Amino acid sequence: MADQINAHTDQQQQQQQHEPGLMAGHAEYLKGVAESGIGTITGSQAWSSSGEQDKVHATSNLRAAAEARDPAKQGYGKVEEIAGRVLGCEGMKKEGIASARKGQ
Repeated sequence: MADQINAHTDQQQQQQQHEPGLMAGHAEYLKGVAESGIGTITGSQAWSSSGEQDKVHATSNLRAAAEARDPAKQGYGKVEEIAGRVLGCEGMKKEGIASARKGQ
């Protein structure tokens, strides 16, 4: 019985590690922006290319995480909306608006 519980817990942890998350997606996107900026400043095509690849991958993960998210249970409402406006992240802004509506 304990082996079954441990196996189930291991499966859940592995799933969570592979599921895209909003925080990880935003961090990867910012990393891509930084790498792209370094590539532009230094003239390094490798840095620019790596940054663009990170941004594309992060955007894909952010979309997947947003689709799996329940705005009624997760989200930061107005704070998230404002952060989205400041950072220029349309998805974050929309998620904030949706979670603020569900919270009312």
